Amino acid sequence: MRSRCVSQHARPTQSCRYLEAWLGEARVCRERAVETFAEGLEQDGDAVRAALTPRWSKSQTEGQITKLKLLKRQMYGRAKFGLLRRRVLLTV
Repeated sequence: MRSRCVSQHARPTQSCRYLEAWLGEARVCRERAVETFAEGLEQDGDAVRAALTPRWSKSQTEGQITKLKLLKRQMYGRAKFGLLRRRVLLTV
């Protein structure tokens, strides 16, 4: 989606015609759920483009958050904050 539909500055490019074509088909497909979804995407067009155009990946951050949550779940009810803190610092 990112490579075909939006540029780095959240503006549609020429290749956005695939998304526009799909939205056009979805508007007339006679399936109410798909039509409603397409209408919602059109209403929030700027937000959809902004969500698809980050300049960098959040993968590293998401990975760290997932690791922290895993440690937190493993330590739940087993020890006090000091041990949890030590484990978190040792895994980094």
